[in-house]
Amino acid sequence: MSGQSAGRVLASNLRLRRDEQAISLSELARRSGIAKGTLSQLESGAGNPTLETVFSLSNALGVPVSSLLSEPPASDLVHVRSADVEVLAGDAVDLRMLRRLEQPGSLLEIYDQQIRPGAVQHSAGHPGTEHHVVLAGRLRIGAQGQQFELNAGDYLAFRANSAHEYEAMGGLVRSVLLLEYPPDVQPAPIDGLHLS
Repeated sequence: MSGQSAGRVLASNLRLRRDEQAISLSELARRSGIAKGTLSQLESGAGNPTLETVFSLSNALGVPVSSLLSEPPASDLVHVRSADVEVLAGDAVDLRMLRRLEQPGSLLEIYDQQIRPGAVQHSAGHPGTEHHVVLAGRLRIGAQGQQFELNAGDYLAFRANSAHEYEAMGGLVRSVLLLEYPPDVQPAPIDGLHLS
């Protein structure tokens, strides 16, 4: 997905979710802590959101991140090149959403994740369970009051509803992040869109 189409998808989905919930830009600004002007830019497709912005919007609207960033697949065969997917950058993490898998009663999001050394990525928490598989590097994750150090091939899962953080230990970390949402967090269908 190109930067232009990513902005278009976010703009369309943000307006759709806000309209579905019948909330104003002012109310969304209050709930998310994001300036009303910034929200207006995002809805017009002109904004450049950060990882923190998208997660704040997801929490404020009570919808999974993928309901803001993805288009449903147009067929049963989906091929995604990571290099073609827009990067959602945070303080230390770069995420590329590769796939949204929606089945009755469940929703999963698959991300290509890179954690850059020299900074810590903090999350205030969000619905669901995070599953991490480290592909390369050494990753420290602080979650549920504990610290975990993961090496290539290691796996960690935790409920993500409370604050957690990530830090690359040494060099760049490559990993796969799977977000599993609880059954009561179901996004509305995204009509007429597809994942490219």
